[in-house]
Parts: sequence; C-alpha cells; structure tokens
Amino acid sequence: MAMRGYNVHANGIRHHLIQHGEGGPQMLLIPGITSPAVTWDFVAKPLSEHFEVHVLDVRGRGLSQGGDLDYSLDAMADDAVALVEALEMDAPIVLGHSMGARTAIRAARKAPGAFGGLILVDPPVSGPGRRPYPSAWPWYEDSILLAQRGCSAEDMKAFCPTWTEEQRALRAEWLHSCDLDAIDTAYKGFHADDIHQDLPHLDLPMRLVVAGASPVIEEADITEFKCLAPNIEITTVEGAGHMIPWDDLDGFLRAVSDFRI
Repeated sequence: MAMRGYNVHANGIRHHLIQHGEGGPQMLLIPGITSPAVTWDFVAKPLSEHFEVHVLDVRGRGLSQGGDLDYSLDAMADDAVALVEALEMDAPIVLGHSMGARTAIRAARKAPGAFGGLILVDPPVSGPGRRPYPSAWPWYEDSILLAQRGCSAEDMKAFCPTWTEEQRALRAEWLHSCDLDAIDTAYKGFHADDIHQDLPHLDLPMRLVVAGASPVIEEADITEFKCLAPNIEITTVEGAGHMIPWDDLDGFLRAVSDFRI
C-alpha cells in the first residue's frame, strides 16, 4: 500500500501516525525529541520492504495533539502502550531513536508482553549522576524559535550543517510544530530520568544500534548495557553521527532490517 496518515485516540489524546507498507512484522517507530513523523519518511519507505511501519508523531510534535499536556517520559511511554492496544497490534517491534529509544525502554518496563522486540537507536545514556547529554539546550531552543518565526533550508544549515538541502528544508518546514514546552520537558528528562534501572526488567529481543561517530554512547556505556541486559545485541554504524539515517541511510537499514522476534 502507499503511505497513509491517520489519527487515533489513545491514552486520552489524539495521535497522528504515518503508515508505510502493509503486511509483514508490525513496527511502531518512535522518533527523537524534535523529529515529526514526516521527517522519517525517507527511512520508513525502505523499511517498509521488511516491516509494516507506523511512524508516530510524538505528543506535542507534528500533527499529534499538543498544548497543555504531560510531556514526561512516563506519559510518552503510556502513549506507546495505549497505541498498541488501540491499533490492535500483535506485539509489534518498537524502533525508537534517541528520545524514542528511551520511551521504548520505559514502555516495555511498564507493559511486559505488549511489544515483541525493541530496536534502540543511540538512546541518550544521561541521567541522575551521569554525564550530561552532549547536545546543549540552546541548539534546540534557538532552532525552534527560528522555525516558529519562519525559516529556510539555508537558515537551518547553521544547526544541521551535514544534512542535505532537502533534509534541511523538511526540518525548516516542520520544526515549528514541536512544542517548546514538550521539548524542554523531554530534554530535562534526559538528565532526570533513569532508564538504566528499567533494563534488567526487560525480557524480550533487543538490539542497541550505536552511532559510531557520536559521543552519545561510549564503549563503557555499551559494556553497561550488556551487563544490565545480557540478551541485547549490539550493532554499530561506523562513521555515523547521532542522526544515523541522515548520515548513512544504507548503514542504518543494514543495522535494523534483519531484526526479527
């Protein structure tokens, strides 16, 4: 089937998703902190050769409900659990990037058995007593305020210098939809929420996809993941930054396309 957008009510709010493909293993794709679902189209389309992909506009982003909402990690995790039930998915794979990976971990802790497996793409490993997330807050705030005023792909180059013009144009078009309060809450959550405590409780197939050229996950972090979740697979996309598909789409697809439960 062709790509389609749709809305569903779950966990008390309206969620917008984009579906790519039909049939095959179901996948719920949860993007990162400032990535509306549409910005993942170029990834979801080739992924749909292997999975039925449903890309979520996380609350407060894209076309999902925003405004005066709870934007905490627990609220986003509850969304993922409720969506699986509302969409009558049968233990889908959850692919989460960055913040989305942290959401997937917390959701799987909250609802054992709701998901068939997790693909955790370069999740921030910051948290209480840990080193801070390497991207500073002004990068997010300044770019969102610029997008709210109206900006171009050229303007966005200051924030995403390695991206293609098409990728920067799409970000310039959609970044204004990211509620600044939602982003602020999520960013603070990177440093306040402890996802590591959840890992030992997860008993399902998992793969950690590491961006080899990013400072988000270091060797010591990989060792800790293996200790806390001994069944986890580790795959590194060498030379890619934190936004792995934007740097190396083919490498990203190789890292995730063969995941099965």
